[in-house]
Amino acid sequence: MMIRFLSSVAALGLTASVASVASVAAADYQLTILHTNDFHSRFEPVSKYDSGCGAEDNASGKCFGGTARLVTGIAAARARSNNSILVDGGDQFQGSLFYTYYKGAVAAEMMNKLGYDGMTVGNHEFDDGPEVLRGFMDAVNFPVLMSNADVSAEELLAGKLLKSTVIERGGEKIGLIGLTPQDTDELASPGPSITFSDPVAAVQSEVDRLAAQGVNKIIVLSHSGYAVDKRVAAETTGVDVIVGGHSNSYLSNTSDRAVGPYPTMIGSTAIVQAYAYGKYLGELNVTFDDAGNIVTASGEPVVMDGTVTEDAATVARVSELAVPLDEIRTMVVASAASVIEGDRSVCRVQECAMGNLVADAMLARVSDQGVTIAFANSGGIRASIDAGDVTMGDVLSVLPFQNTLSTFEISGQGVIDALENGVSQVEEVKGRFPQVAGITYSWDASVAPNKGRIQSVMVVDGDGFSPIDPAKIYLVVTNNYVRNGGDGYKVFSGDDKNAYDYGPDVADVLAEYLAANVPYTPYLDGRIGQK
Repeated sequence: MMIRFLSSVAALGLTASVASVASVAAADYQLTILHTNDFHSRFEPVSKYDSGCGAEDNASGKCFGGTARLVTGIAAARARSNNSILVDGGDQFQGSLFYTYYKGAVAAEMMNKLGYDGMTVGNHEFDDGPEVLRGFMDAVNFPVLMSNADVSAEELLAGKLLKSTVIERGGEKIGLIGLTPQDTDELASPGPSITFSDPVAAVQSEVDRLAAQGVNKIIVLSHSGYAVDKRVAAETTGVDVIVGGHSNSYLSNTSDRAVGPYPTMIGSTAIVQAYAYGKYLGELNVTFDDAGNIVTASGEPVVMDGTVTEDAATVARVSELAVPLDEIRTMVVASAASVIEGDRSVCRVQECAMGNLVADAMLARVSDQGVTIAFANSGGIRASIDAGDVTMGDVLSVLPFQNTLSTFEISGQGVIDALENGVSQVEEVKGRFPQVAGITYSWDASVAPNKGRIQSVMVVDGDGFSPIDPAKIYLVVTNNYVRNGGDGYKVFSGDDKNAYDYGPDVADVLAEYLAANVPYTPYLDGRIGQK
């Protein structure tokens, strides 16, 4: 049986020719890079909406992912190659009751079982501070990396969390470099002892150091997002492949839903990413010449759908680990009249049904205290909910972070400033985008970030709305993460807000609101507008 950590832890697509058009020489080195990213504790299969997928649907082939499918998929991919590595682009932590209950222990066990060769630290690896990350690192059989941060003042990670490493495969040395979001201090809880730095300079420094050791095949494991990966590729030299994460980007040569080709070539650097939640296994086939230059790079993410047989031993082990969780998550708390849209590609750029639901639920819980405005950061919304019965497990898939309700006082100008922050990174599909209740707002994407994108803000006034008063003090509700400055909402933080940060868990608030509005009918009402 799993011993819980003391610290509370434990195919082919289009070919991109990037160098010579000459035929592959006998001495050229071929490598298959298998990769995952943003798994978020989805050890069990997920639905097409990234939420839980029941046994009946799984048996009928309607589910995706789960560790048991990855066992089979990875074994098949390895069999297709005489030279392969398996790496991860970060954010193994957080996202299901498995993390809530076991912290990093199950992730460590399953990644060891799958045989990973390395991973980068994602921002969610810091959700419970350095202690849980260290426990996870002590339990895994592969290097965990992060180049763009100084951990020397954090005793739990100093000397343990390396910037890069060198592995060998097929008689060749391969350099692996880790990269995490520069704003991880705003996204998670790394503590005050760790400072984060620009990704370009950090990567180039490690490339130069590895090159001086004679390593000429460099792979960056980057949990920084597709846009940052393209910048790193363009502004560094010597990087051959970037295995990405954080933006949950689906890259493909065959799907019209893809945000870019697989691989995306920036100069001679191949960038790949495989969406999230174990729905796909990235499979990139690269040929290097003697000098370490890429000759060809081709591949396609392999969907882990119902046609991929689940490994029986892994199914049994995950089921065993799930026993303590089942009573909680199988409890039906409500029903939904139709699908409640919570997909990040929608909720992080515009009004979405799940955002309205979460914000409405938060506001309803504290409205009798005089609170009139609710903010919900879209990054805290992690899944949709299907029509029909809604279980507590479904709710926890949407709101897995155990955040609590926070109420506080702030001026109307502070509300406007918070909204400016919220729409400042829409182009990067960042989680700070604000879903709201009690107010409406409109914004203009043609205006530079933080330079007046917010065009109007209206607040509820009786049966209608009136313009927000910058000088008036309003009572606001959000979650404790945002209230304390998370996702860039520093305007909400501080001890001068008459704040109470210890309200009920937001997931419990959502479950109770759904139960009081059965069957819940999702809706949009135009509370967020774009000019």
